[in-house]
Amino acid sequence: MTQPKKSFWAWTLATWFGAGYLKPGPGTYGSAAAVVLWYIAAQLIPSTPTTLAVATLIAAIIITLIGIPASTTVARESGRKDPGFVVIDEFAGQLFALVLMRPNCQHALIALLLFRAFDITKPWPIRKLEALPEGTGIMLDDVAAGLAALLLGAILSRFLPLTR
Repeated sequence: MTQPKKSFWAWTLATWFGAGYLKPGPGTYGSAAAVVLWYIAAQLIPSTPTTLAVATLIAAIIITLIGIPASTTVARESGRKDPGFVVIDEFAGQLFALVLMRPNCQHALIALLLFRAFDITKPWPIRKLEALPEGTGIMLDDVAAGLAALLLGAILSRFLPLTR
């Protein structure tokens, strides 16, 4: 019996370089990878808060646009509607949640927790986006969860005594 065809580029990106194969909770690993890469980049590349926010937003949009065809391909090739090992959606959603956060551990953790809460519970209208076809549905429910986390995180960071 032959192995089903796997498009290397799509599987590599959709699983975020293998993070989607980690157990338990591959989505959390995808989200954590985004937080770690964002934090390292924020520490190593001198930037203003505005520059960091714009760069994070651009990265989130690019990952989303790449993630739609990648996750569509992997879903088709695996024969699953929304494979759990596809985590590029969590990576993109997490980047959206980080857009307005300050580059410190406290803000990064808040963004991670808020995003995972919205991603796991998928409150209305986030859950409705899952019904969109193929990679669009796979990606956009997590983008919406990231935007919800961004909004709540911005409110929390404004009113709570967080490290600035």
